[in-house]
Amino acid sequence: MIALKIQHTTTYRYHQPVSLETHRLMLRPRESRDLRLLSSEVCVSPSADVSWAHDVFGNAVATATVSSVADTLIIDSVAALELDAVAWPIFEIAQSAASYPFSYSDDEWTDLGALTTQQYPDPLGHLAAWAQAFVYSNPTNTLSLLKDMCAGVSGSINYQSREDEGTQSPTQTLNRGWGSCRDFAVLFVEAARSLRFGARLVSGYLHNPDLALIGSSGSGATHAWAEVFVPGAGWIAFDPTNRSVGGANLIPVAVARDIRQTIPVSGSFSGMSDAFAGMTVEVRVTS
Repeated sequence: MIALKIQHTTTYRYHQPVSLETHRLMLRPRESRDLRLLSSEVCVSPSADVSWAHDVFGNAVATATVSSVADTLIIDSVAALELDAVAWPIFEIAQSAASYPFSYSDDEWTDLGALTTQQYPDPLGHLAAWAQAFVYSNPTNTLSLLKDMCAGVSGSINYQSREDEGTQSPTQTLNRGWGSCRDFAVLFVEAARSLRFGARLVSGYLHNPDLALIGSSGSGATHAWAEVFVPGAGWIAFDPTNRSVGGANLIPVAVARDIRQTIPVSGSFSGMSDAFAGMTVEVRVTS
């Protein structure tokens, strides 16, 4: 078990005072068997009314309403937690799902719903063919298939950090041959869905104390990865950026069907069209 502190500071600057609109914040880590949240606090300057709710996926979402005019908005999140995920987990996969292809139960199909459906068009079958190439036999070992596909993402795509918003489609990532951790996660999830797995996107933080992992310029950073539902084992984490399986070094904040649903901070302002001067994000994950 490791005790961690996460500080995530987002600063918006404007050339002149603007009227700040409501902002949506997804910054509170998700508690689980492997993650115990000790404290979590969000501070907004100028002061704001902050209310909390859970979205359809069970993620904690804060709504910050600022009533003043300002030329700077600072959103500072500090969380303390204990992470107990092991580096080499053993998954108790149900015998019925140990080999691929397998079928989810009727209830699982119903509950997984849209998480089994591809969200991006693949009219030429490029993504489907890429995913099918990892099915080496019929039947084949389910976990080995998913591990191979996870490793195959970074094996065929070059990692490239991107500060700009948005995510490439899976076919764009395959065609370009490069992508960020968001692009890697989306590619893996969509490939898994093309093979009829239930899969979801995860956003959160990467704990990288030894600077040995990709996706972080320091000891920690925001990060994106994937989870696949396998009967018996439940949701298994796959980080295609680092070719890893399991939740070690991963601190989840939000899970969703689409990566756009996991944006940590989003909002708007009312003012001149050229008022926006820039945004900076600083993340520190320390033990």
